[in-house]
Amino acid sequence: MEIRDIKRIYFLGIGGIGMSALARYFNAGGVRVSGYDKTETALTKKLETEGIAIHFEDNIEFIDTRAELVVYTPAIPKDHKELNYFLQNNYPMAKRSEVLGAITNSSYNICIAGTHGKTTTSTMVAHILRHSGYGCNAFLGGISVNYDTNFWPQASSRESKKNVSVVEADEYDRSFLKLSPDIAIISSMDPDHLDIYGTAENMEQAFIDFSARIKPGGLLLSKYGLKRTDDLEGGEHLTFHLHNENASVYAANIKMIIGSYRFDVMMQYWELKDVVLHMGGLHNIENMIAAISVAHYLGIDNDKIRDAVEAFRGVKRRFEYILKNEEQVMVDDYAHHPEELRALISGAKELFPGKKCTVVFQPHLFSRTNDLADGFAETLDLADEVILLPIYPARELPIEGVSSYMILDKMKCAHKMVLEKEELLDWIKNNKTVLLITAGAGDIDTLVEPIKGILIT
Repeated sequence: MEIRDIKRIYFLGIGGIGMSALARYFNAGGVRVSGYDKTETALTKKLETEGIAIHFEDNIEFIDTRAELVVYTPAIPKDHKELNYFLQNNYPMAKRSEVLGAITNSSYNICIAGTHGKTTTSTMVAHILRHSGYGCNAFLGGISVNYDTNFWPQASSRESKKNVSVVEADEYDRSFLKLSPDIAIISSMDPDHLDIYGTAENMEQAFIDFSARIKPGGLLLSKYGLKRTDDLEGGEHLTFHLHNENASVYAANIKMIIGSYRFDVMMQYWELKDVVLHMGGLHNIENMIAAISVAHYLGIDNDKIRDAVEAFRGVKRRFEYILKNEEQVMVDDYAHHPEELRALISGAKELFPGKKCTVVFQPHLFSRTNDLADGFAETLDLADEVILLPIYPARELPIEGVSSYMILDKMKCAHKMVLEKEELLDWIKNNKTVLLITAGAGDIDTLVEPIKGILIT
């Protein structure tokens, strides 16, 4: 069955950020969409207001038995009742990556990959294309603050009739190898998902394989200095970097302006002066350099690019300001890898020098904690004070001997502790914080509003 012919579709794990973007795509096209997820969230509530039926109990009585396609995520456990019902009754089934690959099979694709940076960069690219009128379908791994969604159709742009898709290319489960990029960005290849890949070398090879999927005559844009850069394939190959002039494109004359930045973008035969980005973190200038490079490659006018960047309001949970005033700053971020945390903490301390930096971090996955405990400890030591929450297990069962104390015991920071969520809220009530960062990919986001409520009272 062709994707465009589907009238009813069912999602197992519909509340996932990538799954929900697909659900929104089909819903926008008039398809009857329904699904299951384990937990009700702000995102699932939003999907329901958009007309998508969702339930939260693994019960075959609630499924759509007339579904013409069932989309599932690898995070669904093998003993899941609904999953097994669909398998035993021979329903057409596909992974999210396969459906995304089929949707974008006939479009001009801008695919953004990297163990970190891909969500923000994808959203930046898609925003510039939409704001400038160039247009695109956007399949994002985060919620754009400008548009309050992780998906929008081509028709949302003011002028364009182009068939262009901006896609976050996820390396988990080798999903991005289902995509066929015309333009590909690779922001990073640091070790992650070793439960899937086994070794860092295997994961790096997957990125090399991804680059080889670039269509003839396409563009590869990779961060300058990436390990195994010479092994990356594709058509024209450009590099980007925050400030290294050996890269094909980089930033110059960076100035900080009350939590924002002004900078110039430099290429050999082109420059874009006085770009303003209202988003914290020098790493986000680097992400925006990649996005601007794509826009320039597509021929978008300089003034339209500059206007779009200044209008960009960020991505929810990517260096997102929850509070920002002279007395107190609170930043929330999805960071769940040591290098992401390093960029987050360093960026915040640089923007707000002299302020005591308190980080609340919730490790995500037992396997990632076990693999990267040394890196987490080293990075968290950049903060003045660290509070660790218990590990968020997500799809995993506990691993003996692996807990948040594994990180804590390796840290040199004098002010460190492990607290339960309830204990954290009590601690914040009784302790003054000046620069507070909450970080993690689990359910720490549910604490953001309660913490904010405490801080502003």
